[in-house]
Amino acid sequence: MALRSSFTFSLSTFFHQHSQYASSRIFVSILFPKSTSLTCIHESRKDMHLAPSLSKRNLNLTLLLTMFLWGQAPMGDALSLAQELELQRYIDSEEGFTLLTPSSWAKVEKAGATVLFEEKNMGSNNIGVVVSPVRLKTLEEFGTPQFVADKLLQAERRKESTKEAELITVAERSGEGGLQIYEFEYKIDSSRGGMKRIFSAAFVASKKLYLLNIAHSDKPESPLDPHKRMILEQVLHSFDAAA
Repeated sequence: MALRSSFTFSLSTFFHQHSQYASSRIFVSILFPKSTSLTCIHESRKDMHLAPSLSKRNLNLTLLLTMFLWGQAPMGDALSLAQELELQRYIDSEEGFTLLTPSSWAKVEKAGATVLFEEKNMGSNNIGVVVSPVRLKTLEEFGTPQFVADKLLQAERRKESTKEAELITVAERSGEGGLQIYEFEYKIDSSRGGMKRIFSAAFVASKKLYLLNIAHSDKPESPLDPHKRMILEQVLHSFDAAA
């Protein structure tokens, strides 16, 4: 009970300190078995906001990313994909984590955030990491990916600005040295920022909770396009403990 309370407090603190990462009512109808490989299941494809047609370049990138996520693409191709998407490696050796970030996004200072990157002229589109001490040794001690997703949305739900929230995916993968990493995708409607797409990841290492939160506008009049989504998913899947 004490361990869960500590973890829940960290989740709540993270999402209340960063109001741009909002969400409200729980829409949880996915329950996934544990796996050491990436298991990412979409409830519905209609929320993907696919463009009427994809360019050959975007189609190739989509196919390559899909192959990479399911372990069918060689590492060289994965690195080429990161380069083509103009992503760069960020390493925080002091806190012990790493991730890819869009090279055009600026690193900014924000109270409560270990690190925060914002898209140029679009500060509401951001990538943030918060590191907090916990008494857990692994995420599994706290609960399943679904349990953590519930807690995450509950923290979002407590915000007065949140109108609606919908969980899209829950996933689990192995990181550095077999590290257990949970991933989540959901969408929210907030009175402060409108419709947004949120990608989150969490892991525990050295009795620290590492939380990644990626927020991007996903309004009906200007939905998240497939190419930008691909970039954000690469950022999500790159979040890991530093070797």
